Amino acid sequence: MELVGPICEVLKCLGDPTCTYIEHHRKLKDRMNDLQARLDRLNAMKRDVELRIKAELRWGRLLREEVENWLLDVQTVNDTKRDIDERMQNESCFSRARLAKRVAQTVEQVEGIIERGRFPEALVIDNPSTAGAPFQADHLEGETMVIEDIWNYLMSDEIGVIGVCGMGGIGKTTIMKHIYYQLLEKTKPLFGKIIWVTVSKELNIPKLQENLANAMNIIGLPESEPERVAVLMDKLSQRRYVLILDYVWKKFSLTEVGIPKPTSSNGSKLVLTSRSVDVCRSMDCKVVKVPPLSNEESMNLFLDTAGHGVLKVPSLQEILGNIVRECGGLPLAIAVIAGSMKGIYDVAEWRNALRELREHVRSVKGETEKIYERLKFSFDRLGDLKIQSCFLYCSLYPEDYIIPREELIEYWIDEKFLGTGSRQELNDRGHTILNRLENNCLLEKDGRDTVKMHDVMRDTALYIKGFGSCFMVKSGIGLKELPSKQEWGEDLEKVSFMMNNVSEIPLHLSPNCEILWTLLLQNNKSLERISESFFQHMHSLSILDLSYTSIKQLPNSVSNLEMLNALVLRGCKELRYVPSLEKLKALRKLDLRGTGIEKVPKGLEMLVNLTYLNLCTQSLKEMPVVILPRLSCLQCLVLYVESSSVEMNGFDAARLTKLEIFEGRFTELIDFNAYTKSIQGQELTSYLLVMAPLKAKFKVNEETRKLKLKCGGVRDGRVSELSKIIVANKGVESVSFYRENDEVEVVGRVDPAVILRKL
Repeated sequence: MELVGPICEVLKCLGDPTCTYIEHHRKLKDRMNDLQARLDRLNAMKRDVELRIKAELRWGRLLREEVENWLLDVQTVNDTKRDIDERMQNESCFSRARLAKRVAQTVEQVEGIIERGRFPEALVIDNPSTAGAPFQADHLEGETMVIEDIWNYLMSDEIGVIGVCGMGGIGKTTIMKHIYYQLLEKTKPLFGKIIWVTVSKELNIPKLQENLANAMNIIGLPESEPERVAVLMDKLSQRRYVLILDYVWKKFSLTEVGIPKPTSSNGSKLVLTSRSVDVCRSMDCKVVKVPPLSNEESMNLFLDTAGHGVLKVPSLQEILGNIVRECGGLPLAIAVIAGSMKGIYDVAEWRNALRELREHVRSVKGETEKIYERLKFSFDRLGDLKIQSCFLYCSLYPEDYIIPREELIEYWIDEKFLGTGSRQELNDRGHTILNRLENNCLLEKDGRDTVKMHDVMRDTALYIKGFGSCFMVKSGIGLKELPSKQEWGEDLEKVSFMMNNVSEIPLHLSPNCEILWTLLLQNNKSLERISESFFQHMHSLSILDLSYTSIKQLPNSVSNLEMLNALVLRGCKELRYVPSLEKLKALRKLDLRGTGIEKVPKGLEMLVNLTYLNLCTQSLKEMPVVILPRLSCLQCLVLYVESSSVEMNGFDAARLTKLEIFEGRFTELIDFNAYTKSIQGQELTSYLLVMAPLKAKFKVNEETRKLKLKCGGVRDGRVSELSKIIVANKGVESVSFYRENDEVEVVGRVDPAVILRKL
């Protein structure tokens, strides 16, 4: 190194750039020391700023944007230093000068951040948006002190694990939703990650790990348990986090899951909600109890739901006060009971409601049962057996499951809850019932097209059905095998094992369930085999859903389920064999979409009551011409349109006069014309018609049901009314007409003279 100075003098004649290069080269070590010293000073300032934030940041206040940006800049420059340290391990003679130059630039950057970090004014400002209900969370009445306590513990260095406890329906989840949204908005620089995970009643560590991974955007957890734990530990240890575990029923080890214990040194926080104080204490939580609402808070919440108009009826005020007191300060019960009284001003009806509510509450002992009875009061007031059945059906789904409205209505149609009529009429009835259940607070609206059942409402539904004497519900709990024969009661009506890990239904399992109506086994993706004896004593079975399983064939005993109304096999890609259906005269729905069958099941033409048939499966090779004319009751017919292995006869299709939903492909223009002529004036709600010869290949978008076509010379034509299209041009490869937006798509080498004309 002694030669560097003289060499630099010699090289002056070569110009400044060379000397600057040499200068960077010789001063790397000094500059690294300088950078480290300045960074130590900066990080000390950062710690002081974070302490000030914790002291100043209260509920209803926001971090100033200037402070937020400064904290992000500190994080960035620390990341830069780590990158430089890594490069120092592999630096060479040629990279040394370049690295020293970067260090010099970083020193200047740190000095600038230090200058900006002297905040003489407050670090937070009042947030005007916190007045009223600023976030997309449930309505919150009262509980101000509880929220402030939780918030202060989150901002404190002393408390790492917080347990929010209280009876079911007291508002624990609602409180934490508000805090969750506040954390997202206010504390992003303070906590690198805000995570929400719902824990099921039946604690399942692998499922909890998967949910945690999904919340953290970790793709593909390892199969090995130690590796799963290591991945989660590593990801969570990389930054400060707040992890909210909602709905914890049992004590579990954080280390076993892969959650680093929050400490004052790592600055992370864990909040769990539970009905049990003992669970919170056993997990070393700082316990925060959620008390019932006061009388004033209860009345405010009741009136917000039922409407303030009842106060205009003087004789109602005393009855109103008594009903609110009977709710026991429980927010969920208040909202649900108020929902059932909305729009009612008759004093006699209010008196009768008070009498019934008191009878419900006083008919049982125990706080849990009293909660269920308060909620059952609103269920009873629905007064319609079919609507009540629709509500109870939701309990067959897993806890906290987001239920698509259309899927739920489809099940209600299969169950015959909605009566008879066209599919449009049945769908309209279904949406009307869903709206009523939402308005009565028995279901929660979760997005535009989905609903959710509160866990206490789900428990209430199962309580109403006798805690399992009529319903057996073990959905989404990680079940690997079905319950033993002894657990299958003879009075079971509905059984749900959906969304589990069952792989086989063994030979010895043959439950004696003569009145079983509904059996849901969908989304057991590892289920490959069902024994012949399993259905032997299920003579009343009406709904059988095996969709999205790995079964290769249905047992022949399915052929004897003569009361079967719906057989759903959607997404069973491995399925190759379906036994004869000729005895299943009651069958109204057959869904074979996405299966691996090559032939339609034997006896399909005998299903004269079939209203729904989905044969959208790529593997299907043929469909006998005698079948369609026999299925005159069809309202929905979906065929695979991306290839022409199943040819449609337009004249046969034209005889299906009750069709409302139709997707089909014609290979001959004469068939296309025959069908489009036949449906003039009919009110089909949705259809996808394709006319394409054998060689035409294309893809249909599964979500929109629109064709995805790739070919040169495409021209689009549009029609402004429900009219049918003929394309008369020898260069055309395919044409489709999509009902919902009246769009015509033409594919092929089409010249400008292509004819699009109405029939």
